[in-house]
Amino acid sequence: MAVALAISACSSGNSGTSGTNGTNGTGGETSAAPAVSLAIEPAADSTNVNPTTPIVVKATNGTVTDVTVTNTAKGTKVDGTLSSDKTTWTSKDVLGYGATYQIDAKGADSSGKATEQQSKITTVSPAKQANANLIPAPSAVASTGVGVGQPIVFQFSYAVKNKADVEKQLSVKSSPAQEGSWYWVDDKNVHYRPKDYWQPGTTLTVSAKIYGVDFGNGVYGAEDRTETYHVHDSWIAKADGNTEQMQIFHNGQLVKTMPISMGKDATPTHVGAHVISFKAENYTMDSCTYGVCQGDPNWYRSEEKWTERMSNDGEFVHENPNSVGAQGSSNVSHGCINLNAENAEWFYNNLGLGDVVEVSNSGGKQLPVWDLYGDWALSWSQWQAGSALK
Repeated sequence: MAVALAISACSSGNSGTSGTNGTNGTGGETSAAPAVSLAIEPAADSTNVNPTTPIVVKATNGTVTDVTVTNTAKGTKVDGTLSSDKTTWTSKDVLGYGATYQIDAKGADSSGKATEQQSKITTVSPAKQANANLIPAPSAVASTGVGVGQPIVFQFSYAVKNKADVEKQLSVKSSPAQEGSWYWVDDKNVHYRPKDYWQPGTTLTVSAKIYGVDFGNGVYGAEDRTETYHVHDSWIAKADGNTEQMQIFHNGQLVKTMPISMGKDATPTHVGAHVISFKAENYTMDSCTYGVCQGDPNWYRSEEKWTERMSNDGEFVHENPNSVGAQGSSNVSHGCINLNAENAEWFYNNLGLGDVVEVSNSGGKQLPVWDLYGDWALSWSQWQAGSALK
């Protein structure tokens, strides 16, 4: 019996039941490999597709051999990239709004057997498209740079309902790095400022990646935007209503002191940090621009020299020969900081957009945060609370 078992064990691997020459053990031929298949995303006939959503073609059991994506109205082609293993094609061009795209994809298996797949999608059609306007305009400060107090402002052409979604796509990168945050002044204006004044020499790269972003109420971002600002030397003026003097600091060093006259009791100058937003050697000052028009006892209209705006409600630093006798002793203006001719010209030649005028002891109220650049009126915690992401 032992001999018989041994013979049986040795002979079982060479039984007549196993196949030969590639058969499957039952006398049949080997099963064919699965055919190549193609999958396209977004799905066929999708509508309201976000134009930033990539078109992706994936091959299973084979490779992608060709993909053509065509804007059916314009006839233009969408470029894309193929993965190193040739199994995935991904569009790299963003799509247009309100457009239909025809997708024609081809693939093949290892033996060269080909397959094709077609699809068509349509992108969302916004009711309106919002642009991201920058303040100050980059072109206006390209040669001069901005001062250490300059906030970065995006002003959108339409109201923003989905503030958090939009804010996620906004960025300010500072070099050297400085902590900063966004604050929504209203539905159209969002400001960015650092915790403290910018460091002199800082480079700011400002971006709004808003194309395809849903602002709400049928509004979408019109286009992406990236700009660069440079921060020049630190210039900070400190105007004190108690001494009726203004001290000028350049990079932290006191370089000049000048007598001033600020707003009288009826029209006191706002206290707090003001940021210069505009300058002109000659300028017509008209109180009607902020609602005090002819017939009001506080109305005025005058031609002034060496003017620099520091708020949007009529506060400027400028020459005023009529108040020279009061400069250094009393406040007689409508809210401006008055200087004599020599000091006004010096101030004009040395300070500009983004530079700071800090007003104290004027008898006025705090400059409101909404008054163009009243950003520094808020503490850092108050400022951070104005972000839609907090």
